[in-house]
Amino acid sequence: MHSHSHGHDHSHHDEDASRRIGWAFFLNLTFTIIEFIGGWLTNSTAIMADAIHDLGDSISIGTAWGLNKLSNKPASSQFSYGYKRFSLLGALINGLVLTVGSVFILIEAIPRLANPEMPQVEGMLLLAIFGMVVNGYAAYKLSHGKTLNERVLNWHLLEDVLGWIAIFIVSIVLMFVEWPILDPILSIGFTLFILFNVVRTLKSTLMLFLQATPDIDLIENIKSKIVSKAIVGEVHHLHIWSLDGEHNVLTAHIVLNTEISNEELKSYKLELRQELKEFDFAHTTIEIEFIDEQCRDAS
Repeated sequence: MHSHSHGHDHSHHDEDASRRIGWAFFLNLTFTIIEFIGGWLTNSTAIMADAIHDLGDSISIGTAWGLNKLSNKPASSQFSYGYKRFSLLGALINGLVLTVGSVFILIEAIPRLANPEMPQVEGMLLLAIFGMVVNGYAAYKLSHGKTLNERVLNWHLLEDVLGWIAIFIVSIVLMFVEWPILDPILSIGFTLFILFNVVRTLKSTLMLFLQATPDIDLIENIKSKIVSKAIVGEVHHLHIWSLDGEHNVLTAHIVLNTEISNEELKSYKLELRQELKEFDFAHTTIEIEFIDEQCRDAS
């Protein structure tokens, strides 16, 4: 039994994901250019450091956008499961870039604790407001997405929003008191918070890349459904893995404990298909084995 059927069409959903990532890319790239100019005019090392980080974000978001569009191509003889895993590759690349970027910010910010400098505060405040609006809007657009790629990219943008909130707070405080050390303190705090969450997402991405079962409870639920039938003796070689964190694949060998006719077999396969429909697998391959039949994958 082999099926490619879906409970619903993912194509429109995937196109929406590409459009949202495209929006995020153009917004982030445009603002990065403005940020470099603003950092130079305000003589703010914090803003310049954030501009470098945003440049890395723009490159990684652009890469993710291209990979996400590629993932929507139909299956080919070379990529028989389609190109969905390219989207997962984009999530992996972005997770790694964001992790490296966060470490870079920490390396830059920690020495400033010992030797902080006063920036041009009014310019910082204006850029902070602009940065919160632009990055906040881009994060809002991506927050509607459910793909793993979009979730990782959303952390890029949330890191930028939190960074600009830190700069906004610091710029207001610095208008009244000369405490430039607040800038690196807040930058370090927000970066550590984002780094913690990104590492968790990166771990789940790596697990999917290594074809780990996406949900242990799911595999146990399916196994119990299959063996609950009177005609089923056992199920083995039950595997569930994910193409991209959303589209899952199921393969299984079902051993019957009694002889049945072709009509009964067709009836059982139809019943099994209906039961598995709720899980919305992208691909399902079921091997039916009779009681006196040796499994060809026994080893």
